[in-house]
Amino acid sequence: MRTSLISLNFNYIIFINTALLLLPFSSHAQDIEITPFIGKMLSSDLVNSQNSSDLTVDSGNNFGLAVAWQDSPNGQGQILFNTVNHNFISSSDLQEHSFDISYLHFSGVAQFKQRSYVSTVSLGIGGTYFETDNKDEIYPSVTVAFGTRYELSNNFAIVTELRGYASYIEDDNQLFCQETTCHALLEDGIWLDGSISVGFAVKF
Repeated sequence: MRTSLISLNFNYIIFINTALLLLPFSSHAQDIEITPFIGKMLSSDLVNSQNSSDLTVDSGNNFGLAVAWQDSPNGQGQILFNTVNHNFISSSDLQEHSFDISYLHFSGVAQFKQRSYVSTVSLGIGGTYFETDNKDEIYPSVTVAFGTRYELSNNFAIVTELRGYASYIEDDNQLFCQETTCHALLEDGIWLDGSISVGFAVKF
C-alpha cells in the first residue's frame, strides 16, 4: 500500500509538470527545445547509523532530459528530468550498496545573449525520488543552475551547465534500513547534489 502511494505521488508530480509543459504549446509550438545531457554528480555524505560518522558517497554519472519553450526573447520555461546512481560502503556489513535519485523540476531560465554565445541562470521547484534496495521516498526540492550555450545554428546548440539540487529530508528516514539493520541514514534537513553536465539542444 505504501509503495502504491509513493508511486501515485511521483506520477502526480509527473502529471503536474507535464501539464505545465503543455500550457505554452498552442502559441509557441515552433520554439520547443529538447536537450539530452550527461554529466557527473557529487552528493552529500550519508550518516553512519552506529556512530553518526560520515559515510562517503561516490560521484555518479547523471543522465537527463530537458524540454523547454521560449517564453520571452530572453527567457524559457523548462521541464527538467535528471537521474543518477550513487554507491557507498555500509559500516554494518562492509558491503557496497547503491541507491538511485531522480529529479523532476519545473524551471524558469533567464538567457543573457551575446551573438552566438548565451549565458543562462535557472531556478526550479519540484520533487526528488530516492530509491534503495529496500524502500523509496519522495521529497520536495529546488534546483539552481548556471550554464552556457554555444549556438551552432538557429536550431542546434551545445549546452554546458553547473547545477545544484537541495531536497528537504524528513526526520526518522528509514530508506537504508531493513528490519533492525540500518546501513546508513540520510541526515535530517537538506540533501545536496551538484552536477556538471554537457548536452546537445535541438529546437523545433
